[in-house]
Amino acid sequence: MSARAGRSRRGLPARAAGVATPADRHYRRSEMRPPRRRGVVSLVGRWTRALLVPALLAGAAAWVAAALAASPLFEIDRIDVRGTVRLSPGEVEALVADLRGRNLLTVDVEPYRRRVLDSRWVAGVSLARRLPTTLELEVTERVPLAIARIRQQLYLVDAGGVIIDSYGPQYREFDLPIVDGLAGGGRAGAPAIDPARLQTTARLLGALTEDPPLSARVSQIDAADPRDLVVLLDDDPARLHVGDEAFVARLRNYLELAPALREQLTVVDYVDLRFGERVFARSQGRLASVRRTSR
Repeated sequence: MSARAGRSRRGLPARAAGVATPADRHYRRSEMRPPRRRGVVSLVGRWTRALLVPALLAGAAAWVAAALAASPLFEIDRIDVRGTVRLSPGEVEALVADLRGRNLLTVDVEPYRRRVLDSRWVAGVSLARRLPTTLELEVTERVPLAIARIRQQLYLVDAGGVIIDSYGPQYREFDLPIVDGLAGGGRAGAPAIDPARLQTTARLLGALTEDPPLSARVSQIDAADPRDLVVLLDDDPARLHVGDEAFVARLRNYLELAPALREQLTVVDYVDLRFGERVFARSQGRLASVRRTSR
C-alpha cells in the first residue's frame, strides 16, 4: 500500500475526482467579475433626464407666460395715483392713460414713469402692479424753497435748484421770500441756478424755521455773494448783511439794536451784522455803530 493511500485511509484530505478543494484566500476568483455594460446605459439615461426635464419645464413656463400675456384677465382697467398735492390725480393719470387695456404682467412701465417725471412738479414716481388689473403710481412732488427773481421774471425754485414754474397768481398760497442773485452765468433763455448761492440760501431759510415770526418778516434775500447774504425785512429798507452763518442770532441782534441805530441815523441803508455783538450801519455816507449790552 502506498503512502498516499495510507494517508487517505487515516482521514487526511486527498485530491480526488469530484472533490472540491478549498479556495486560496489570496486568490479569490469569485470576486473577479467582468465589466457591467449596463453602467453606460444608466449614465446615458441620467444625462437624458437631466437635459429633458429642464427643457420640458422651460417649455411649460413659456407656454404659461404666453397664455397669461394673451389673457384678458390681466388687462389694466384701474390706475391709482397717490401722493399728489399740487398736481391733481387726474393730471397724472392722463399722462399714462394709454396703459389701460395693456397686460399688467408684461407691459414695460419704464417709459411711462419717465413721462410722469417730465412734469416739473414731480421729483420722483414709482409704479407698482396690483393683481389682477390695477396699476398704482406713488408720486413725490417738489416743494418750492423760494421765489427766484431772474432777469426780472419770478420763478418757483426747489432746494435742488430746479425751476418748477413761473410764479404767478395761481401760486399765491406760497408765502416765500423773493431771492435775487440765484442765477449763475446761464445762456439767454436758459437760466441756471448757482449751486453755492442756492446752498447758502437754503441754509438761511432752514435756520429761520427755528423762529417763525422772524421768518415771516423776511421779504427779500440777495444771494449774489454766497459768503455774505443780504436780507431785507418787511417795512424796513435797511440791507442787512448776515454773512454765511449764525443767521438767526444776527437778525435777532439787529432787531434789538435797531432803535439805537436810528437814534444816530434817521434812515439806515446798510447794516453789517457779521462782527459779533457790534453792529455797523451806514446812511448817506454817515457811519454809526452800536453794541449790545451784556445782560
